[in-house]
Amino acid sequence: MDIACDPDADLTDDALLVLYANGDPMAVRVLTARLTPRALAYAARMLGGDRAEAEDVTQEAMLRLWRIAPDWRQGEAKVSTWLYRVVTNLCTDRLRKRQSRKAVTLDEAPEIEDGHAGVEAGLMERDRMAALNHALETLPERQRQAVVLRHIEGLTNPEIADIMEIGVEAVESLTARGKRSLAAALAGQKQELGYEEGR
Repeated sequence: MDIACDPDADLTDDALLVLYANGDPMAVRVLTARLTPRALAYAARMLGGDRAEAEDVTQEAMLRLWRIAPDWRQGEAKVSTWLYRVVTNLCTDRLRKRQSRKAVTLDEAPEIEDGHAGVEAGLMERDRMAALNHALETLPERQRQAVVLRHIEGLTNPEIADIMEIGVEAVESLTARGKRSLAAALAGQKQELGYEEGR
């Protein structure tokens, strides 16, 4: 019996990738279910909320993961760190292409996904997310990467340092500067976004 057949098995990403490389079809399902949502959310943040482009990036990153699986050397890097690095690079490439084309930004508002939320609450949440995404877009690319990885994806500074291939102190500096810039960008919108003073 394949140990990867149990989706609740306490297997590391590393072990699942090796199982996949050895032909275990369930390993790919479990690993995809673990990694894809995080990679997709990160890509969407990095690409200014462009869901379709984020899906393309995530699909390409996961394909690259499957391709390197036979050559994966356990213990050298975390699978999630490797995947975040690939997503970061793919997003950076797309952002550079956008700048070189001088593409016009789309003013698309995300749809309300929670049908149980009231219309007003849904609209408020949409406005907050749009304001956050807009403020994130104003940050320099490296600051945006550090802020999203730390405060939205919840990674540790050492993990971010591995992904961005910089030192931990550089991560701390980028994150601190990014947070200050975000706070300044959003400061004048607190009342408009439904935040009370002191929150």
